[in-house]
Amino acid sequence: MNRNELAEFLRSRRARVTPQDVALPNNGRRRTPGLRRQEVAQLAGMSIDYYIRLEQGRGPHPSRQVLNALARALMLSQDERTHLFNLAGQALETPRMRGDVPAAVRHLIAFLEEVPAYVVDAKYEILVWNPLAGLLLGDLDSRSREDLNVIRWLFRSPDIGQRLIDEEKGRFARGSVADLRAAAGRFPDDPAIQALVAEMLALSPEFAELWARHEVQIRREHLKHVFHPSVGVIETTCQVLSIPEREDLRLVLYTTEPGSAAHQALRELRQFTLSS
Repeated sequence: MNRNELAEFLRSRRARVTPQDVALPNNGRRRTPGLRRQEVAQLAGMSIDYYIRLEQGRGPHPSRQVLNALARALMLSQDERTHLFNLAGQALETPRMRGDVPAAVRHLIAFLEEVPAYVVDAKYEILVWNPLAGLLLGDLDSRSREDLNVIRWLFRSPDIGQRLIDEEKGRFARGSVADLRAAAGRFPDDPAIQALVAEMLALSPEFAELWARHEVQIRREHLKHVFHPSVGVIETTCQVLSIPEREDLRLVLYTTEPGSAAHQALRELRQFTLSS
């Protein structure tokens, strides 16, 4: 159980919920946004003292019943509820980071000749990719191991400020931090995730600001525009698929509408992989 992280997460979620959201009267001005502690305790059906101790990082080990009540009171999403249980040490299973990619998955992405595909682990490190993904994402074959981490790409980029202002790129950056926060909850003892978070907190004020929000969201399908100097901007649907029995790995596919300009651009780009 990570008491400090659990306490910070509860405080951040409480600040997000208004009395109107949960049909409570809003009696006068409040010094801080969100619900009061006694209101959360009331909604969750527990004593105010018990809840205060949880928020102060000195509470007892909460039961599943208590966690479910808190999830309802704080209007948590399914991803946030899972994160809450992970922080409280109540995960259904304790997954572990392995780092290897099953041979069947390697074979799969190799045969996806017209679809950029790669495998990423829970800390956003790209482990394997097919030739089209390697070319589309900027010559992955020539990058060092350290430079294959998407979080580092984003937040060590000199134009990160402009990226965060852009609607699509900013949404991706915020979602990546929220997804990494979820991974840190799923793998609380993984030293590589801990080291990456510590590195980025020290090097990137933008990352630190987003990390402090305690947003949690598992990465799923999203629209992504990718620029390549040879073919221009390609509009893709980025599919993020779970790999069975491997909570530490995900398969990422960049798909396009058949017959579209984006599809044709990928076909043109594939010619570069065939001629190299």
